[in-house]
Amino acid sequence: MTSRQLDLHLPAPPTSGDDPLVPARMVNEFVYCPRLAYLMWGQAEWAETGDTVDGRRVHTRVDRANKPLPEPEALDDDTRVVSRSLTLSSEKLGVIAKIDIAEAEDGIVTPVEYKRGKRPHIAQGAYEPERIQVCLQALLLEEHGYRVEEGAIWYAESRERVRIVLDDELRIAAREAVSRLRLTVAHGRIPPPLQDSPKCPRCALVSICLPDEMRSLGGSNLAPRPIAIGADEALPLVVQSQRARITKEGETLKIADEEQGDTKVRLNDVSDVALFGNVSITTPALATLMEREIPVAFHSHGGWFRGVTHGLGHRNVEVRTAQYRLSFDASYCLDFARKLVAAKIVNQRTIARRNWRGDRDARKTVLDRLNAARRSTTRAGSTSALLGLEGDSAATYFRAFAELLAPPGAEKSSDGSQHLAPFRFEARNRRPPTDPVNAMLSLSYAMLTRHLTVALATVGLDPYRGFFHAPRYGKPALALDIMEPFRPIIADSVVLSVVNTGEISAGDFVTAPTGTSLSSAGRRRFVGAFERRLSQDTTHPLFGYRLSMRRLLLLQARLLCRHLLGELPDYPHYLPR
Repeated sequence: MTSRQLDLHLPAPPTSGDDPLVPARMVNEFVYCPRLAYLMWGQAEWAETGDTVDGRRVHTRVDRANKPLPEPEALDDDTRVVSRSLTLSSEKLGVIAKIDIAEAEDGIVTPVEYKRGKRPHIAQGAYEPERIQVCLQALLLEEHGYRVEEGAIWYAESRERVRIVLDDELRIAAREAVSRLRLTVAHGRIPPPLQDSPKCPRCALVSICLPDEMRSLGGSNLAPRPIAIGADEALPLVVQSQRARITKEGETLKIADEEQGDTKVRLNDVSDVALFGNVSITTPALATLMEREIPVAFHSHGGWFRGVTHGLGHRNVEVRTAQYRLSFDASYCLDFARKLVAAKIVNQRTIARRNWRGDRDARKTVLDRLNAARRSTTRAGSTSALLGLEGDSAATYFRAFAELLAPPGAEKSSDGSQHLAPFRFEARNRRPPTDPVNAMLSLSYAMLTRHLTVALATVGLDPYRGFFHAPRYGKPALALDIMEPFRPIIADSVVLSVVNTGEISAGDFVTAPTGTSLSSAGRRRFVGAFERRLSQDTTHPLFGYRLSMRRLLLLQARLLCRHLLGELPDYPHYLPR
């Protein structure tokens, strides 16, 4: 004889005036996947896909409201009314719903839900989530005094109508689903991802939920499916020509440029906009970009990152609350900073090992020192001690940076050293940079800061509240935190590439008493090289699939969210071999 544990269902408390009503479609999502509903309703996450766009197209006709449904007492056996886009709500049920079609005939009202796909060939006629959604619409109609005997679902692709039986079992299941969703969100406990589910690949929120990545970081031996990695269909628009003007023309941005001529770019092809120096943008263009949540970043003529303009921003208050709470926890910040600095040193060592062109004994000495510095981070007892270790490792790395440079035409002397002029590099300097290599490093770091600021804001984090860099006015501390391990892998590697391939030459720089900077033509080529680096594919060392460096930055920002919300014990750094 086997024992069966019974579930004790505890209903959610009645809604008050401050509690939001649960949309019936969110209950549908909750029954389909509890985590999906929590992300969409509890954390206001959303991502557009072809399926969601097609779903909106199917609803275009029924979303146009027509004559309202008559009052219940006005319906009689001779009345036939079809009301579209009817919104009803109930404090008692705690639910609000927009009914696609409410058909009134012979005194009985039938809610009809439109779905984009084909009718499933199952005994109940439709899957449980859809049946529960229709049942909730029927319960709302009944609470408002209407007689309802059944519901229906219209499947647009197969053009079939399926009858939904509103029996007691379905009504109980619908009420319990509402209670479970409200309790889940009220307690702030995000449900775990589905395990290797066939539902995940076509889910709109798979790149936010990260089900396979979460499972992999939890110790699973199954390789993650590359379902969360989409193509870079939209790319940054970088405008550097001075006195260029950006205007909006229909669904395009027009760049009027005296030097390059006029250029048009489709808005759908733009992920973000970066403006360098004296570039103007009209109010209609800026308003459209803000409406579409396309960030506009502003750089000085020399490349310094000044700030970013975006729309209303991400509505995920939960992740920012977790970020702020942990940022005031000194022990957490120190632990986070230790691992952050260690990851940066590991990647500095990787770049030095990959690109070394000097003496092999000197190479071993530098790599050993960086390795020792990495091990020392675990013993740092304070942030100031950690800053000292970071400074020492950076000094070691940049003293050896000249050994990574090999511009075309460089000659070796009898002692084996290279004559790198004009790309001679002795130490890192800035504000202002005094030589070409430092000028390119500064510009590269500024551009990387902009990309990470945009990525962090995109996922709902506050780029200005970090854990390692001190919060200061106008300083994107969190972006600077997350940028540390990426400095050598992205920014430094771009500088090495343009120097060693000859893409940037001595004639691309302007030297003045105020410092050294790239000329307009040189900066244009350097920015192009930087964006090409972000478009290069890499194999993720933890997940095994390939993705662009640009998508990698967004993936890391998503993983940081999952960590801050308590789903991952540690933030997994990107450490290529």
